[in-house]
Amino acid sequence: MANFPTHIAVGTVVSGALATVTLAADVVAPENLVAVTLAGVLGSVLPDIDLKDSRPSRAMFAGLGVFFAFSVLFSLQQKYSVAEMIILWLGTLVLVRFVAHAFFHRLSAHRGIWHSILAAVFCACATAAIYTSVLGRNEGVAWLAGGFLTIGYLTHLILDEIYSVDVMDTRLKASFGTALKLIDPRHPGATAAMAVATVIAFLLAPPLKTFVDGVTSRSLWSALQHRLLPQDNWFGLDWRQLARRPDLPSRAAPPSAAAGANAIQTGSITPAAPAPAAPAK
Repeated sequence: MANFPTHIAVGTVVSGALATVTLAADVVAPENLVAVTLAGVLGSVLPDIDLKDSRPSRAMFAGLGVFFAFSVLFSLQQKYSVAEMIILWLGTLVLVRFVAHAFFHRLSAHRGIWHSILAAVFCACATAAIYTSVLGRNEGVAWLAGGFLTIGYLTHLILDEIYSVDVMDTRLKASFGTALKLIDPRHPGATAAMAVATVIAFLLAPPLKTFVDGVTSRSLWSALQHRLLPQDNWFGLDWRQLARRPDLPSRAAPPSAAAGANAIQTGSITPAAPAPAAPAK
């Protein structure tokens, strides 16, 4: 399997490329671009959440603890005193970071259901639901974040499968085929639970219509195709002019058909001077 820095590096590159295309196509406002890009980076390490005592697992449960702690704090700020809110904030943080972390790893197995396409779909739906209900983003941005996370998630799974191939010894490692799979046939109970959780997350997520209409519109793809490559030059420079040798005289362009009878006067031949006008009598 690929290590944590590799997953972060590749996930960041993939998410950055997606963000560039999204910005060029004017799919999302710039102020929302960072939020959806971070979802893609998160997805690139999320499958390793089931790896006990790993950096991704500790970091993600710590992040979830902070997220839920502040969610509880903001929802109950008018109801309790400062001392009570501090206790609730710390209690939620400890509960998620340590208790939920330990309970989760008792039920999960590495390279299990979290290394599956079904888990990627669940995380996409959960992301869309969180972006609308908690972060207050609109439906299109929420599902775009879910799409970014899914691509980052699949990037992780594909990278693990690539690292399962020993190129030097031309053999497949024992882990080959365990990272990228539709479901986890070894643990049917976990697969059934993930399927139920996916359905619930999809029902809690916002409607897909805004997102689908946006990414399938003809104007979007037309604008993206127009901006895919430079029209005249690269980075504002005409590289064809720079490639010419400055010590050689430039060759005159051949006369064009549109010049008609005066074509000779457009080349390198200097036209004859007009005859002086006769003095008026």
